[in-house]
Parts: sequence; C-alpha cells; structure tokens
Amino acid sequence: MKKVTYKDAGVDIEAGYESVERIKKHVKKTFNSNVISDLGGFGGMFELPTGYVKPVLISGTDGVGTKLVISQLMDKHDTIGIDCVAMCVNDIICQGAKPLYFLDYIACGKNKPKKIEEIVKGVAQGCIESGAALIGGETAEMPDMYTQDEYDIAGFAVGIVEKDKIITGQQISEGDIIIGIPSSGIHSNGFSLVRKLYFESNNYNLDQYIEEFSGTLGQTLLTPTKIYYNSTLSAIAQCNIKGISHITGGGFYENIPRVLPKGLTANIYKQRIPKMPIFETIQKLGNLEDEDMYSTFNMGIGLIMIVSPDEVDKVMTYIRSSREEPVVLGEITEGIQGVVLWP
Repeated sequence: MKKVTYKDAGVDIEAGYESVERIKKHVKKTFNSNVISDLGGFGGMFELPTGYVKPVLISGTDGVGTKLVISQLMDKHDTIGIDCVAMCVNDIICQGAKPLYFLDYIACGKNKPKKIEEIVKGVAQGCIESGAALIGGETAEMPDMYTQDEYDIAGFAVGIVEKDKIITGQQISEGDIIIGIPSSGIHSNGFSLVRKLYFESNNYNLDQYIEEFSGTLGQTLLTPTKIYYNSTLSAIAQCNIKGISHITGGGFYENIPRVLPKGLTANIYKQRIPKMPIFETIQKLGNLEDEDMYSTFNMGIGLIMIVSPDEVDKVMTYIRSSREEPVVLGEITEGIQGVVLWP
C-alpha cells in the first residue's frame, strides 16, 4: 500500500515551522514587561498591570470581512493585519478600555510562509499602534476549505478599565455634544457593496489611477482602518466621556444608538463631516440615498465621543494633540432613540 502523508493531503508541517520562525521578530516587537510567556507555548500569559482597585477586563473579537478579497487580488498582505487589530481594539476603546493584548487566527488553503509573515507583520504593527502585546495566535492550513491563495483572518483583543470608569452611555443627557474623529477611508465594512459597484456594475480595475483619490483604486481601498487608541487615550483619562461609538458595520444608524439611553436622539449635521472622495464616488456609482450610505459606511467619521458642553474644548484639545482634526457633529436631544441626519 502506498504511503500517504499529511503533506499529500495538502498540509505542509514544515511550512508551518518556517512561518513561526518568520513571524517571531515581528511578534517580539509588541512584547512588554507584562508578557510572561514566549511564542510557541500552549497559552499566552499576560500579567495584569498594577494600580487598579477594581479592574475589569473588556474583550472584543472581529475580522475584516471581504476587504480580504481586495488584498488577495492585489497580492498585498502587509496591512490587512492592521485592519484586524483596529476592528477589535476600536470596539473595546468604546467602553474606556486600555488594550492589553491581542491574539490572531489565520486560516488558509496553503501555508505560504512569506505571505503569513506579511500578514502577521501587519498584525504586529496594529498592536504597536494600539499599545497591545501580540501574545499568541494560530495559523490553520485547511486545503479543503480554501483555495491555495485564499485565507481569512480574525482577532481577539483584551483591555482593562477601572470598574467605576467604564463608559456605558447611561450618563448621556439632552444637550450633550457629539464629537467626531475622522476615518482613514472605508475602513473594513461595506466591501461587498464596494466590489459590486466598482467591478461588477462598472468596469474599474484595481490598478486604475483615480485623480480624486490621488492614487490607484486598489491603494485607496486597502488603506488600513484607523486605530483610535492614541487619539482617545488622554481624553478618556482626563475628561468625562459619557459615550463612545465605533462607526463600523451598520454605519451611523446602527452604531450610535448602541450608546444612547432610551428617549434620546443623536442629531448629526452632515455638512460638518469632512468630504471624502471615496464615499462621494460610491454614492454616485450606486445612485444611493443618504440613508443607504449612512447605514453602511462610516462616511468619513470612524469614532464619535459624546460629552457635556463644558467638556468639548478640553476633549477637542486632547484629540488635536494626537494630530487628529476632530469636528463637532451635532447634539443630543429628547426623542426616539436613534439618529437624525440634518443637512
């Protein structure tokens, strides 16, 4: 009987070993004094920082959706890991958490060590930008699930906050002000619609230079999701932030009400949002109503903070110190729990 090996079945153990060796130097860059394990153990170990009276751990998990299709078509994999970290970290920031550590999971059809290294290099960069340690992960080679060039990535972030400092949104009241921090572009949501509009309904290609984007379509679409750790850290620590919302899947209409108490409405003035050519082009290509756009995309605002009027200047100053340009988007009024867009 002919010998059949694991490699014959499509799983290359040696490639797995090589991938681990390649990513070690990137992972090590994220380590800090709280990491008490090394890469390769069965579990990543992280010692909780001191100074907390009643520490609460806040966790979040996410992926990057069909933005991966663009990455794979362009054979460019060094930024998709940043997206994965951002999608998780930006969520836990909304409750005031300081990111502690991150784990990733990569599933692929064929373990190509150089490609895996590029992906994890991006994950490590995202962790550095968010102050998190990359303490573990998994790369699964599954030839029956994916083609040789396909892969998926997901992540898991854990942060910490003092129990009495958790941001819940319950303190939000009528008259509070909504501050927005700009996005870097589409981020990691709405790509199924984007691909349909650009490539199925219209004859665009990824290498096509678009003047209003000041770059190719592919470069614009792969712009990494912005990580809001540095821009919000000081404001969260020094100000009374009543609510934070990550404008991700579901856009304004789904995400802002998640932090609003019943009986309050978020009034958003659209003209205060910085114009981004990518969203204007998408709306034109799809002949989409504003409601469709604001329920799918971030429209140029990736994170909002809700504060009392007397905190606005202080919060804006802290955000500007991180070289961001925050904008006052609107205010909270009594009404049905939800969002109202104004011209």
